[in-house]
Amino acid sequence: MTDIQNILRERAHALLDEGKIACFIGWGATRFNERAMPKFIFKAEESSSLVYNEHCLNTLAKYTLDFQYGAEKVGLATRGCEARAINRLIADGRLSRDKVYLLGIPCQGMLEHGKPADKCVFCRHRNPVVYDELLGEKTIELQNPPRFESVLELENKSDTERYDFWQKQFAKCIRCYACRNVCPACNCLECYTEQYRTGWQGKQANTLENSVFGFTRAYHIGDRCIECGECERICPMEIPLMKVNRKLVKDVEELFGVEESGLSEDEIHALGSYNKEDLEEFM
Repeated sequence: MTDIQNILRERAHALLDEGKIACFIGWGATRFNERAMPKFIFKAEESSSLVYNEHCLNTLAKYTLDFQYGAEKVGLATRGCEARAINRLIADGRLSRDKVYLLGIPCQGMLEHGKPADKCVFCRHRNPVVYDELLGEKTIELQNPPRFESVLELENKSDTERYDFWQKQFAKCIRCYACRNVCPACNCLECYTEQYRTGWQGKQANTLENSVFGFTRAYHIGDRCIECGECERICPMEIPLMKVNRKLVKDVEELFGVEESGLSEDEIHALGSYNKEDLEEFM
């Protein structure tokens, strides 16, 4: 990863120095050896502070929305998860492709607490699916990672067992909205939770209201989740949010035969379009 880090610094320096971008988004060091953080570089000479190692857990693509209304272009360190997130933002009409310059990075997976990060164990796209430059050689993709193992475990439980499981999980929720804020597919200009409509969504932090928020958010991204796992990684209460997300991803794939989300910038939303050939056994 040292080679990639050096090339990343060199290319970010050159892009900033030549005025091709106004900012570069990558990762920087923290005072903890086993953590990295998002880093925003505005001057070429600052590019030496960029890092790339096995602790770069954050998926960075959503930060590009901070620059969407300016005239400048922003550079982005882009792995498989960032690339799919960029495609997701473009497909949702929230970002223009000409606003970002993507430095593609083949990814071997990250570590979290000294072991392979959950978000990386299930990743099928170690190489970026879109980029302007690729730094280094493409890596070997994982074949058939166990994306739906936890989903199948839940599906094999009774209705009561599933209900009790999710009641226990959402009872822990503190409604901090970190999952929404970090999710590339949660990109509405105004979230429904912030619309002051009586009966729309209560503000109380209790199991019922928490469940309404959690499941409504999951349904909103059911056909658009890129499975980056950021929502679950960042949740301070350790709610297994990817269990419900992957359940919906699995159902959408089976019902509509669609590919994974974020593989292209012009994909059709399975839940936002109509096809006479769609399965309708539930009707």
